[in-house]
Amino acid sequence: MQEAELSCEADSENYLGGSSETIMYYIGLDVHKKTISYCVKEAAGHVHREGKIGATRGELDAWIQTLPQPRMMAMEATIFTGWIYDHLLPHAEKVKVAHPLVLRAIAAAKKKNDRIDAGKIADCLRCDFLPECHMASTEIRDRRRTLRYRNLVIRQMVQMKNRVSGLLMESGVSYDKQRLHKMGYFSELFSTNEEISDSIRPLLRLGREHILRGQRLDRALISSLERDPLLSERLRRLRTIPGVGPITALTWALEIGDYTRFPSVKEAISYCGLCSAEKSSADKVMRMPISKQRNKHIQHVLVEAAKLAPRYSHELALLREKEIQRGNKNRATLAVARKLVAYMLAVDRRKQDFVPAEELAAKAVA
Repeated sequence: MQEAELSCEADSENYLGGSSETIMYYIGLDVHKKTISYCVKEAAGHVHREGKIGATRGELDAWIQTLPQPRMMAMEATIFTGWIYDHLLPHAEKVKVAHPLVLRAIAAAKKKNDRIDAGKIADCLRCDFLPECHMASTEIRDRRRTLRYRNLVIRQMVQMKNRVSGLLMESGVSYDKQRLHKMGYFSELFSTNEEISDSIRPLLRLGREHILRGQRLDRALISSLERDPLLSERLRRLRTIPGVGPITALTWALEIGDYTRFPSVKEAISYCGLCSAEKSSADKVMRMPISKQRNKHIQHVLVEAAKLAPRYSHELALLREKEIQRGNKNRATLAVARKLVAYMLAVDRRKQDFVPAEELAAKAVA
């Protein structure tokens, strides 16, 4: 009897519903630029099939036709994951994406290759031990790609501005640092200043053209995102918050994506990298510096916005002064940034324009 009961329990673990037709297969994928290693395992952990295919849509389609059903798939988050995730999503019960840093810690081993990695991902998926990360919708990822491309344009533009200033300093040319990259001043300096040698004039002209192209491209990209029907209303509500401009609103909407995945403000603050790491052992609690496990894009934008937001909000100005008295300016900036996260999350949840606490109090009294 005991053997029969154990056999029934094993069957119930391997099958969903008790029928051999409903066995679930778990597929781990180790994704690379040109190839994808895969491992198909049954619920009991037996390897059903493993191998390697090319990382193209055609080979994926042919490979999918040979797989048993029903199936679940998992892969590690890489630069190639997005299109593979979208392509496989209609062909599996679930497709999950694993956090690379946490997965690396779980699957650390002396021997490591693509076949072993695919098997370990399949095991994590099979045992429900996969450190899953959020995968934004295709629409949000497409628009986020545009915003990050805009960030690249801005970085290159700043590098070119620094290079133009460097050329002038190398040649001993006197100029107004604050006005250098304004159109009228640069044209006047270029045409009238005799200290600019002929050797750097072509380079200065090329640098100026690069900066102007970057500015035009920046305006075009931001304008296209602001007019997007998927984002326009959400951006309008976010910009009612004091200190939140177009770039901050766009970065929040596209980097956060689905705000419902954050059940609390603390989790949103942690995702934005605005809190310190914690190490606790027994009765000792140690607070470490700001954690590197964060979304660096939104962290940078929020910190920069927090430096200017107190100018537009009395509440944020009071918060900043309070934190400066307790610590220093960096601590005050982080406190303001955390408050901005709370404001934006509240606006998204309520789907209403932001109303300052002072106005709410006045309405309550009235």
